[in-house]
Amino acid sequence: ESPKHGHFKKQFDELCFFLLLPYLSIYCSFLLDTPSQRVQFILGMEEDEEHVPHDLFTEMDEICVKEGEESEWKETARWLKFEEDVEHGGERWSKPYVATLSLHSLFELRSCIINGIVLLDMCANTIEDIADQVLLHGVLQSQSDSTLKVCLSLALLSHLSNANAAKTKKSHIHRSKKKKKPNILLARHVELHFMKKIPVGAEASNVLVGEVDFLTRPLVAFVRLSPAVLLPGMTEVPLPTRFFFLLLGPIGKGKQYHEIGRSMATLMTDEIFHDVAYKAKDRSDLLAGFDEFLDQVTVLPPGEWDPSIRIEPPKNLPSQEKRKMPGPPGVPNGSVCHEETEDDRGPELQRTGRLFGGLILDVKRKIPWYWSDFKDGLSFQCLASFLFLYCASMSPVITFGGLLGEATDGQISAIESLLGASLTGVVYSLFAGQPLTILGSTGPVLVFEKILFTFCKDYGFSYLSLRSCIGLWTAFLCVVLVATDASSLVCYITRFTEEAFASLICLIFIVESLEKLLKLGRKYPVHMNSDLDQLTLYYCRCSAPQKPNVETLDYWNSHNITSSTVPWPNLTVSQCHEMHGEFTGSACAADGPFTPNVLFWCTILFFATFILSSLLKQFKSSNYFPTKVRSIVGDFAIFITIVIMVLIDYLVGIPSPKLNVPNSFQPTNDDRGWVISPLGPNPWWTMVASIIPALLCTILIFMDQQITAVIVNRKEHKLKKGCGYHLDLLMVGIMLGVCSVMGLPWFVAATVLSISHVNSLKEESTIAAPGDVLKFIPMPVLYGVFLYMGASSLRGIQFFDRLKLIGMPTKHQPDFIYLRHVPLRKVHLFTAIQLICLILLWVIKASPAAVIFPMMILALVFVRKVMDFCFTKRELSWLDDLMPESKKKRLDDEKTAAEEEVSKYFLNVQINLSKFLCYVAELSTKICLHNFIRQILYTLLFQKNT
Repeated sequence: ESPKHGHFKKQFDELCFFLLLPYLSIYCSFLLDTPSQRVQFILGMEEDEEHVPHDLFTEMDEICVKEGEESEWKETARWLKFEEDVEHGGERWSKPYVATLSLHSLFELRSCIINGIVLLDMCANTIEDIADQVLLHGVLQSQSDSTLKVCLSLALLSHLSNANAAKTKKSHIHRSKKKKKPNILLARHVELHFMKKIPVGAEASNVLVGEVDFLTRPLVAFVRLSPAVLLPGMTEVPLPTRFFFLLLGPIGKGKQYHEIGRSMATLMTDEIFHDVAYKAKDRSDLLAGFDEFLDQVTVLPPGEWDPSIRIEPPKNLPSQEKRKMPGPPGVPNGSVCHEETEDDRGPELQRTGRLFGGLILDVKRKIPWYWSDFKDGLSFQCLASFLFLYCASMSPVITFGGLLGEATDGQISAIESLLGASLTGVVYSLFAGQPLTILGSTGPVLVFEKILFTFCKDYGFSYLSLRSCIGLWTAFLCVVLVATDASSLVCYITRFTEEAFASLICLIFIVESLEKLLKLGRKYPVHMNSDLDQLTLYYCRCSAPQKPNVETLDYWNSHNITSSTVPWPNLTVSQCHEMHGEFTGSACAADGPFTPNVLFWCTILFFATFILSSLLKQFKSSNYFPTKVRSIVGDFAIFITIVIMVLIDYLVGIPSPKLNVPNSFQPTNDDRGWVISPLGPNPWWTMVASIIPALLCTILIFMDQQITAVIVNRKEHKLKKGCGYHLDLLMVGIMLGVCSVMGLPWFVAATVLSISHVNSLKEESTIAAPGDVLKFIPMPVLYGVFLYMGASSLRGIQFFDRLKLIGMPTKHQPDFIYLRHVPLRKVHLFTAIQLICLILLWVIKASPAAVIFPMMILALVFVRKVMDFCFTKRELSWLDDLMPESKKKRLDDEKTAAEEEVSKYFLNVQINLSKFLCYVAELSTKICLHNFIRQILYTLLFQKNT
């Protein structure tokens, strides 16, 4: 072998290597045999600083170069997440819409990536550098004509000059050829407005397509710059360019190039391909990302839809995380890979096995987010919730205090309720694990207080002292539950129980708001059968009672009142009631004169509040006004409604009933103070015996608190800061003890208020006294707010969605995900059982046995457990949450699953090994053949004696 033949021998060896390379890649494909697996491998590679994915803004420009005609680049579309097109005439942008691509253009784009120029991690500082390197590779790939090189260079560089002229002197939407006076201020305003929508740290992707008369075949280039470079004039907003896609071809195929460019731009907005493009090492990685994208594409057959219709973007984008994780290949598009997991509640409900172990973990989870809770509250949306919940929380608190005052003969009333709610709410919001939960009064607590007061009155015990003992024992038992991680039992409260409880509370809000409106009809009666011609004859006056009863006589005697000396006809309504007089006349009801207009005006306020609240809340998703205005109106919907109704009520002047708030800060009953002795005048043994009712009270508090906490912490709410069941219960227990010693009502989590919003508003009390704000709000307005809260909280409860399916034909039923996997008869059976449980809960709640209401909620857990025998595990995983099983069964299942996994693994190993051996044999044959051919060719070409 002579030295002069060494260069040719080296090239020939390289040729043989490239002939064998495809066979080596065949074996590699067994390791990553699907595009999805290859993409997962690419995304799993270590990141360096230059290949960290950023948010992308994509812009598409087009050009048409014809001889004798002026040509320039024009921006035709842009993508932030969805496509926006320049409308006809270039005067405005279209609404964002979901891009619809032709399958043909996608396959053409794939061919472009395969056969075009791919330059990854190009180092360039200007568009001239990019053009030079693209043209250099174009020349190497047989574009050898120097004239073509000059034309291509001019076409690319014209983008810079045209774009700069258009962007700085004309509207940023359309780079027009017409000479017009520039509107620089308008262009800057539009650009700044659009820049607010682009995430911080975003980069640009430029797509340039067009038809030119100096090319006979397309020139395609995909470029990734490293690092990203700010190229002046390349994009309408100043962002560094990371990706550059060029497609230029001969005249006559402009529409085809346009669709390929749209496909490329849409591909760059895809979350998975976007990450692959950042991390790709070569052309094959890009193709893997493209093929994985094609695996997820849905094809709509022609003739069954109108391609000219633009699809509105969805309100909630589906997560693409499943495409990044290993899973069964080839999952059909539109189907869901449903994981049947038992533990779906997170680490908060795991039993630690240590004393106060769960509480310690809750505190550790809370501390990192503590300061951000205050910083995140400094926003308009939080301010709106403050104002809304200030009005929505105060009214039921004061109303509950009034009812409690009637039940306890004024020993605990409105002022105590107001103080207890404020004190408990502030402490809970500051130190609880989940401050999104709102504390309030509940019906079962009121029933318990009534029963306890009646018991003390009948047996001569001090109500406040015995109540203080029970409250302290309840607080102690709550601490015991926290110490033993008893909140982990919440994992047995599934969607079945949650929805039954939440539905009941929502219905209570709706029904009671309507009942309160009807009570106003009894308080302000209307003369239903009046004769319009005799209106001047109707009257109602106060008069002395014909047959005074014993109570009336005692009152007259105690106040030295003589019936004959009282000017009865001149007394007002309140004076007549005070003097125990009677109302006589044709315009009198049982307890006083008919009140014109009040009932009807209250009805108008009630329904107007509900309707206006609903409309303003939906205003956020309307098409009118800018996004910021719509967002503010939607966030402040309830508060705006209350202000409008108060102003209308004030201007109309009809005396509608107002909320009766305390005027002074002192105990309602003068015989008590702010500190209550647990023993007081009661016998000593009551301190020990009170543990028995404390057990029932503990169950009541635990169930009310934790069911609401589970509803608030559901995964559908996508909470970022976690939760703290143990810490929440500890704070409720501590404050329950404090309220017991101070003689204040007990407060636990309020379901509807917690669902309605997520922040406490007790800080508003530092600005103005409650009475100064609420005394102007008509009661019907607050009732309308309660109706709205109850009705709006029903949305999203799956139980009511399933109820509507009962009378709905199959073809009109919504495409709920559980209907795809569970037979309709099983869905109806599940709904019927839940409906029966809800009716029983309502009956118990309305009966004297309401004190056992928490026990019935607990009974729902057992009903749900029995349903395991009526439904399969898969059916329950779609309709409800799976309940935890016994430890032994779980271990058996894990052992069986492990054995199946091991057997499946060895089966895959055997299959891959057999495939590998087959291809090794084939590869050996090919290698022998290549060596034989190589030896013959080498001998024929280079041996001197041939």
